[in-house]
Amino acid sequence: MKRRKFLKTIGKSCFVILGLQHIILCDPRKFTVKIQQITHGPNHHFFGYIGQSLTTPWNSTGTRILTLRAAFHDHLPGGDDPADVALVNLNRAEGDFYIIEKVDESLGWNFQQGTMFYWNPDKPASQFFFNDRDPQTGEVFTVLYDINQDRRIREYKFEDTPVGNGGVCPVGKSFLAINYARMARLRPVTGYRGTTDWTEGIAAPEDDGIFIIDIESGEKKLLVSFAQLEVELNKAGFAAQGNALFINHTLWNRDGELVYFYVRANWQTDGERINIPCTINADGTDLVVGHQYIGGHPEWGIGSQIIGAYDDRQVIYDVQKREIIDTIATREAIPSPGGDISLSPNGQWFVNGFSRQRKNYYNIIRLTDGEWVRTRGFNKGEYEGDLRIDPAPRWNRQNNQILVPGVTEDGTRQLFILTITE
Repeated sequence: MKRRKFLKTIGKSCFVILGLQHIILCDPRKFTVKIQQITHGPNHHFFGYIGQSLTTPWNSTGTRILTLRAAFHDHLPGGDDPADVALVNLNRAEGDFYIIEKVDESLGWNFQQGTMFYWNPDKPASQFFFNDRDPQTGEVFTVLYDINQDRRIREYKFEDTPVGNGGVCPVGKSFLAINYARMARLRPVTGYRGTTDWTEGIAAPEDDGIFIIDIESGEKKLLVSFAQLEVELNKAGFAAQGNALFINHTLWNRDGELVYFYVRANWQTDGERINIPCTINADGTDLVVGHQYIGGHPEWGIGSQIIGAYDDRQVIYDVQKREIIDTIATREAIPSPGGDISLSPNGQWFVNGFSRQRKNYYNIIRLTDGEWVRTRGFNKGEYEGDLRIDPAPRWNRQNNQILVPGVTEDGTRQLFILTITE
């Protein structure tokens, strides 16, 4: 395995409890991390998905954080279970918590991924995307909302293929779209229960896969189809014929030139699982099926590098060289590399979230010198399976705060900010 100098891996962690709400992780040789709860019950608050490069809950002014607000957390939502689309106003507080402003509702969401919130890279101060469904037809679509106009300024609806946002390009102009109804059948935790699926009963449809949507024109194009993937999987020796394929984790790289995704099958059956990493250029060329598998929820690094887990280490895999080129940190710093991970916008910080004994922990690593700390555990409550609470860390745009979830003493799911001070 070829290697290059990526970072120094030194240091040990410690933490000191200073209060019920705020905990400082400290070492005189390191940075410190303060923990602040920013939402409260009786409703549940959460952002959702991780793994998308440069996805952030904060708008560009740093004054608003996107959140879903739900009155329940005991079943997967259906067509009669709207969640509030809301904003945490970081300029206004009541007591120990910020004001939360409801702006809309969504019927297109789940507890793992939320509603696929994205601030619009072309207008990141005021516009954001979220998914929804038509209450009459059950068709999924994507909404573009403007907080200055206080309204939906566009809905991306496609009656022939009702798909929802699966990832906004970090440099703007387009977003990827996938069939959340198909995922609800084939891996419920990732889909929208009870939505309209035009592909039911078809193992590898020709008119479904990954779509790319032009934000300005609304034009839709099929980037790669399941039928095409089935052919390529069979060529590569993965015996996909007849298996009901689905796609999850459609990840743009930071330059908006490459898409990394998994084509999967047999998550809900007794058949042998298919779980194959693939890449394709954003223009639909150079489809590669069968990259070396790296586990966890991979995150794009710089250029063609993607970060994941392999051989019990946090590794960097180059999709163009098709080889692992480096590792991140030590096994002590990252004991569970298959957890949820996120690289800061400036590429100088890395966070790995992992679960142990009903708690989520976060390893925060400064890549310039390898120093790291580990947070205290955030309670996950009794939620399991399709209702589980993943670590899901998300960076702000200034590279000094991370948004994470946790269950509070009243049993509700809430949002916390980890603030780094050097």
